[in-house]
Amino acid sequence: MNAVFLIMTAAAFAIAAFAQLAGGGGAMEALSAAIVDAAAAALPLALGLVGIMALFLGLLKVAEAGGLLAATARLLEPLLRRLFPEIPAGHPAMGAMVMNVAANLLGLGNAATPFGIRAMEQLESLNPRKGVASNAQVLFLAINTAGITLLPTKVIALRASLGSADPAAVVAPTLCATLVAAVVAVIGAKALQRLWSPEPAAPPPPACRPASPWPGLAALAVLLAVAPLMLLRGREIGPWILPGLVVGLLLFGAVRRVPIYESFVEGAKEGFAVAVRIIPYLVAILVAIAMVRASGAMDLILGPLGRLTAPLGVPAEALMMAAMRTLSGSGSYGLLAASLKDPAIGPDSYLGTLLGTLYGSTETTFYVLAVYFGAVQVRRIRHALAVGLLADLAALITAVVVCRLLFAGSP
Repeated sequence: MNAVFLIMTAAAFAIAAFAQLAGGGGAMEALSAAIVDAAAAALPLALGLVGIMALFLGLLKVAEAGGLLAATARLLEPLLRRLFPEIPAGHPAMGAMVMNVAANLLGLGNAATPFGIRAMEQLESLNPRKGVASNAQVLFLAINTAGITLLPTKVIALRASLGSADPAAVVAPTLCATLVAAVVAVIGAKALQRLWSPEPAAPPPPACRPASPWPGLAALAVLLAVAPLMLLRGREIGPWILPGLVVGLLLFGAVRRVPIYESFVEGAKEGFAVAVRIIPYLVAILVAIAMVRASGAMDLILGPLGRLTAPLGVPAEALMMAAMRTLSGSGSYGLLAASLKDPAIGPDSYLGTLLGTLYGSTETTFYVLAVYFGAVQVRRIRHALAVGLLADLAALITAVVVCRLLFAGSP
């Protein structure tokens, strides 16, 4: 992250300085204001995460105490063992990763982050080189960045609020784009790990005693049963998912005779500590992103590039959305809302559908890397950024191809 942080800030300064000296008065003032505003915004963002982290890590503690994580890990062990051979059988890291992927699948970004941080903590306990990203951590973040999404709830809700004739039209292209991105991310992570310094072999810790597989089987059966309904009735089912997850995990703990209140409080305390620990990392990445945006660096690069890619079905607006989504979740959502409200675009046009698909099928790669690695004090991220950006590019290409096939005739 040292090189990434330096390049982003230095490039932004150089572009703003050139604009200022070339007669574009106010460029450096705008850059200064962006730096201060971004640094000030880091604390409210981290404090906002405190409650979310406390809630979902508390629920995760209940699920872990009841054996749900170990059960789901055992259920999916054949697949996970192929992807993560360095993780011992039955280790709680596998269960936490499954919960993270499931939350992303259902469009629950707020829940996915705490589950993902818990998975990173478990993976760090197996890391032979503390402070340096392990192969397992990079691969997990690659899958997380790809973020296979069955129900892009925020995009569906926004399209519905703007009067879209088919708010759920983005579901199929988003699912296709995230599936391709996930495959590319896994292949890229496995291939690129050989180019970076290999991690030393270390004897794995003793495997945890696996719990009964039946809770995991039941959870998977429920997910598979609900999936077709979400594809068809996503708009109606979406509001039920989060309350159902909260109550379901607590009921599961009660059935397993877990002291759910005490376990929840114990996990919530950990959530508060994690949220505070990531504040310095948030400050660094938010300031760098704000400098890039305020300096006009993205417009300088994406404007000419958009004129070249427009004949291929990738206008400048799509490139801007893809770039903004990689940098900032709130910024990209604001850009999406402004674009869909524009009468020249609208929610049901080819471009409007493409922008919604891009928002739902790519991830805030820089933010995710800063938060997840910051939570476990990893400073050398190895090939994690390269793999994340590769997955974002795969999602962009797939989204364009699928949207052109399905919606090319839209105005």
